[in-house]
Amino acid sequence: MAGRSENSSSFALLDERIQRWIWRHEWTELREVQERAIPVILKAEDDALLASATASGKTEAAFLPILSRQLNLPALGLTIYISPLTALINDQFSRLTELCGRLMIPVHPWHAGISASVKKHFFENPQGVLLITPESLEALFCNHGFEVRRLFSGVQYIVVDELHSFIGSERGKQVQTLLHLIDLRTQKKVTRIGLSATLGDMKLASAYLSGFGAYKRHCEIIEADDAEGRKIKILLKGIRQSLSAGDGTDDETDDGMDTEATFSAAHEIASHLFEKLLNGNNLIFPNSRSKVEFYTHVLSGLCEKSGIPNQFYAHHGNLSKEIRNEAEEALRAGEHGATVVCTNTLELGIDIGCINTVAQIEPPPSVASLRQRVGRSGRRTGEAQVLRAFTIEEPLQNDAHIFSRLKESTFQMCACITLLLEGWCEAPRPAGLHLSTLTQQILALIAEKGGVFPDAAYDELCESGPFDAVSDDDFNSLVLGLMDREFVEQDNNGLLLFTEKGERVAGHFSFYAAFASETEYRIVNGDKTLGTLPVSSSLQVNDFIIFAGKSWRVKSINDSNRTIEVTFYGQGRPPVFTGSGFRIDTAVRKRMRELYESDYLPPFADAAAQNFLREGREQFRLYNLYEKEIVEQGRDTVILTWLGDGANHTLQILLKYHEVTAYTGGLGLTVPGKCGREVSAVLDMIKDNPRPPLSKALGKSENLFVEKWDWTLPRELLIKNYASLYLAFSEAEDWLNNHV
Repeated sequence: MAGRSENSSSFALLDERIQRWIWRHEWTELREVQERAIPVILKAEDDALLASATASGKTEAAFLPILSRQLNLPALGLTIYISPLTALINDQFSRLTELCGRLMIPVHPWHAGISASVKKHFFENPQGVLLITPESLEALFCNHGFEVRRLFSGVQYIVVDELHSFIGSERGKQVQTLLHLIDLRTQKKVTRIGLSATLGDMKLASAYLSGFGAYKRHCEIIEADDAEGRKIKILLKGIRQSLSAGDGTDDETDDGMDTEATFSAAHEIASHLFEKLLNGNNLIFPNSRSKVEFYTHVLSGLCEKSGIPNQFYAHHGNLSKEIRNEAEEALRAGEHGATVVCTNTLELGIDIGCINTVAQIEPPPSVASLRQRVGRSGRRTGEAQVLRAFTIEEPLQNDAHIFSRLKESTFQMCACITLLLEGWCEAPRPAGLHLSTLTQQILALIAEKGGVFPDAAYDELCESGPFDAVSDDDFNSLVLGLMDREFVEQDNNGLLLFTEKGERVAGHFSFYAAFASETEYRIVNGDKTLGTLPVSSSLQVNDFIIFAGKSWRVKSINDSNRTIEVTFYGQGRPPVFTGSGFRIDTAVRKRMRELYESDYLPPFADAAAQNFLREGREQFRLYNLYEKEIVEQGRDTVILTWLGDGANHTLQILLKYHEVTAYTGGLGLTVPGKCGREVSAVLDMIKDNPRPPLSKALGKSENLFVEKWDWTLPRELLIKNYASLYLAFSEAEDWLNNHV
């Protein structure tokens, strides 16, 4: 931890009791984020966005001035701390209790695992610090609506931790709404403080944080480089798969991994990790739940084979709380070494002790995600952050897809790492109608108030609230959709009330979450299930998907039981597809192109990875991709756009509207059964014609149910909502105008 210096002007502003606490902990100086944040937060005139590296003291930068101010108010007041994770609430409770206990300030943890007696104490004395998740805060509004004004009348500050994890998501829109409702119910501008280590655009993030309408306020951005001088050690290890036999219909695992090829590479990675990570505290990120299970199984087996106690644990959202806790406790204990193989469940800042090494198997979902993961290591003073990254490439074969020939995985990994080293990460994506969350919030208002007039709901949520992009007509259509589905009804005065069905839905504990678990579709070929896949792009019958490293034609789509029936396409070998559902940013793809066009060999890449870079550049030259963006491959044509997944998916939809089927994946799109001249002609036609109406462009698309309440939306609103969240028409049209 950081602390006080004799020259610190901010230290002098703190309450004397907090100064003594700092002295007892032998801090020698305040960190930059703390020095700059304390005077701003103490004034409580503006919102504040604190952005600095993981473990740089952001929590203390917020709470030291907050508690100082609370101690000097006539009445103690209340601070609400909103966390994305219950585990993070438990961590913060442990951290704050020691300080707040000395100050006689109560700390109230609040989530599903907290006893009724603890919650009752807050109801009786709503002062101090309330640590809560968005879902529990939603439940409080719904179940105790008539007490909200009393409970929050003394609120002075709201702290939103891990702000980046909310922005642009269903849950993030829910948090914005709850913050807005607190302002409305208390009729004052409550000071908001956002904390994050991973924000790509500070202005967008500050706009997300600050209020709406009459309650909008200025946000002071405090971006501190507290990681300056912090070393990072990186090794990128290239792994070449063995040749795979089979025709694409046999010998696949449940997650589509080809047993002969991918398993051999995965076993090589597991053996390397076993050798290098044994007896240390580490995290391994392989990007999917099934691969978490696979690597944990192999690494645990190596422990057993070596006659040593197991040191490898699995951690993902489908595991029970007890199993996840066992893994977390093994890391915290740090006695005999513990390595946790995990999804993004351990990406955020819960206390898991000191991590020696972070391993990333295949490219991460984003640079922001990689930044969070790497930041988990090297937290001790003088200790370096350590990243061991792995990229898997196929041997060059005559029928290999161009993306495989270009060694796409290696270039994507290098792009992410170089952008990370430059301090770049993806900007938040605040755009989107988020009609799913609006549906939930309308129902929540009815639960809170016992009934609501449509005009009043529109005014609170849209006209002066976070759903300001929703028109009056679309709002009315959404309400009519809820009435058609018999969730709500209107009385003679027009008041919206729950039906019996709506009462049951809003009264169930699952209602309070704005998001659902990631939706996966079963991929079925005949009577055989090939595996499951999170599908984030709209599909139509006869479209193509890439799965298990091969291409398949969609035969039917069943949204009700989440099944996609496919037939084997069999033309060549498409690029390996991880089935992650991640959406890659255009900046990553543009950096990849820069790497192809240069001779730079990163010093963090081992000999095998550097060879992959040389091989990829040789193929780039052979295909003359300096000038060409349309490449024929057998009877197919590949369009290399170098765009992000949102723009590529938009181009796919525009092609489909003009009766050309394509599938997206990697550096662009593949158009089966069309020559380059035909594809060029269609792209020219798209460029020269007006953008089609969404109702026609997406009219035949299925699997548009992405967010939790999408299934309640009328078809027209469903299409609008999907387009606002997942398509990038302007970027796709710019590419058409500049490149075709």
